[in-house]
Amino acid sequence: MIYANEVYKYLSQGNEDSYIRIIAISKEGTRLHYVTLYTHLSMPTSYQIDTFLDELNQGIVIKVPDPYFKRVEEDKLSAVSKESRDFDWNIVSKYWEEEKEKILLKATRSTCFKKIAAENTQSISRVKRLFTRFWQRGMNKNAMLSDYANSGGKGKDRALSENKVGRPRKADYEGNSIEGINITGEVKELFKNGIDRYYRTKQQASLIEVYHAILKDFFSSQYRDNGEIKYQIWDKERIPTYGQFYYWFKKLDEPLKNIIERKGIKAYELKHRPILSNSTIETIGPGTRFQVDATIADIYVVSKLDRNRIIGRPIVYAIIDVFSRLVTGIYVGLEGPSWIGAMMTLDNMVADKVTFCKEYDIAIEEYQWPSRHLPEIILADRGEFEGYSVESLINNLGIAIENTPPYRGDLKGIIERSFRTVNTKLKHKTPGAIMKEFRQRGDRDYRLDATLTLEEFTKIYIQLVIHHNNTPVAKYPMEKEMLAEGITPIPTLLWKWGIENKKGSLRTIEREVMRLNVLPKANASVSRAGIKFKNLMYGSQKAIEEQWFINQKVRSVEIVYDPRNINTIYIPEEDGKSYEICYLLEGSLQYKDVILEELIFMQELQAELMEKQKQQQLQNNVDLDKEIEAIVKQAQKEKSNATTLYDQSKTKKLRSIKQNRAVEKELNKVSEAFEIVKPNTHQIVEVTELKSNPKTEEVIVIKESTQKEKLMNKLKQKRDENRGKG
Repeated sequence: MIYANEVYKYLSQGNEDSYIRIIAISKEGTRLHYVTLYTHLSMPTSYQIDTFLDELNQGIVIKVPDPYFKRVEEDKLSAVSKESRDFDWNIVSKYWEEEKEKILLKATRSTCFKKIAAENTQSISRVKRLFTRFWQRGMNKNAMLSDYANSGGKGKDRALSENKVGRPRKADYEGNSIEGINITGEVKELFKNGIDRYYRTKQQASLIEVYHAILKDFFSSQYRDNGEIKYQIWDKERIPTYGQFYYWFKKLDEPLKNIIERKGIKAYELKHRPILSNSTIETIGPGTRFQVDATIADIYVVSKLDRNRIIGRPIVYAIIDVFSRLVTGIYVGLEGPSWIGAMMTLDNMVADKVTFCKEYDIAIEEYQWPSRHLPEIILADRGEFEGYSVESLINNLGIAIENTPPYRGDLKGIIERSFRTVNTKLKHKTPGAIMKEFRQRGDRDYRLDATLTLEEFTKIYIQLVIHHNNTPVAKYPMEKEMLAEGITPIPTLLWKWGIENKKGSLRTIEREVMRLNVLPKANASVSRAGIKFKNLMYGSQKAIEEQWFINQKVRSVEIVYDPRNINTIYIPEEDGKSYEICYLLEGSLQYKDVILEELIFMQELQAELMEKQKQQQLQNNVDLDKEIEAIVKQAQKEKSNATTLYDQSKTKKLRSIKQNRAVEKELNKVSEAFEIVKPNTHQIVEVTELKSNPKTEEVIVIKESTQKEKLMNKLKQKRDENRGKG
């Protein structure tokens, strides 16, 4: 399907006219309106959708990533930039809403622009430049910033640097690259196209050359320099790495076709064998308005670590399309109601649901849950969507947020009824469900019957959502066109019919872009030990290359983080499009895979334990000092009682230090020597002749002494002789 605000590239054209953006689709669904990118002034052109679809199917035109998207931090914009943006936005948004059809038609456009210029005291040329900027750069509020995407400026192309912006790429030959983008189905189609155009030819281009050609064609911006078209490769966080391209080249590989088209059939038959590859109401249509809400499920769940531990009731989030009643995003967890839970729901809203269900071992087809889109408006409660990241949703993603007044949940009646249906189904089918209305005094507490884990409950909820999406909606206000075509009010059918007959509201976005705009922000400090956040230390490639930890020029950085996974934090780049990933350093790896709440609890517990040990440590310090003092006192007493063999002057005492040390070393060698012999095996017998009374016989006296004692006596004798000489 074709959606408004998508960017396409005509492969046969080699100039600035090759890139176009779809800015509107007619109500009848027969024509689209587009503008070209990278031109001074660009006015809408009408085109038959059928013709465009044929070109798309034939590969003449291909969808490419939006080259103008960037993340803008609202608090980093100057007051002048905001004022200028808001002034231009008020003009463009007002007339784009009120005079859209006249502006799109060439016959009435000039008159309409004259009217806009007169009513706002602007020149006609400036009005044209404003609308050109709005159309070319994403059709959102931040598109009106004069320096948006580092290009433009009062309708003129700005010459970009010929050198690549950012640090040089560091190749990772171990397959652990942290750069690149998520490879979606659209990116794979770009890979396929590049392989067909550049690899499967007689020129036999290498894979690295094919990779460079793909970057030039699909992941770069065009600009003119002295009349010559040049290309500026996007930042590394918005382009696939060579490793990613190589991986998918192997996954999509057709060895027979590659060899024959590159080398010919003869070379194939002589030198090659086949290589097996891995295959693998208040809305005018869908996406006009989504409703989002959270509720506490009427069921208690248990821990997956120990099913005897009851962990309470899960929080269920859901987003539903008002037009079709299709559930477009869900989240089941223990967060909330809070921004974290809302963030997870928004992330699921743009996720591919086939892949999402597969994570829970649920196999579905895309038609059973076809949504992965951004809406024009999100209707929410005051609370989760009156906080931190709403400005990013509004200004960067072009989503309007409508908050219901306090105590007016009835304004979101569609999703409220959906929650009631879910809770009713749970009460009759799952153990641990709340059954207050059926309990009698003395009955068993239903909480003790809790059996399901959070993951198992999520599987049930997914099945309920799929069932809802494919079940007729009671009392749906059918349009006569629907009845004429025999449409049953089933959400998936209403969604499909709305896209085909009421186009223009739905948009797609990559999940990484959504996450970058909804994650919470914080400040981290930089020191020689690393990047410090929540007392954990992180490091990054950029910090090492720019020597943050040595020069200490960078004292703090703004980061975004996921409270459920603190293994990594992210530093948004100044271009608003990319981010630097920071990883836990070795000294903090003991907290790997710990969620933020657990980390805070552990740090508080550690502080409490250290506080408890303070008193004992004080006592230990006092006892240690006492022991040292006792040893010193005894040594002083021994010294004062020692017998002085020789009367030496102070000078002689100091001069004898070296000689005394040598003697003491010899004594230590003897006393510290290892003896690996049995006791009493080295006795020495000394025979001494004692002459007794002549009348008696000679008496032989046996005297036992160890070899060690004999040596000790000799050393003492030597020491006494040396002292006598001194």
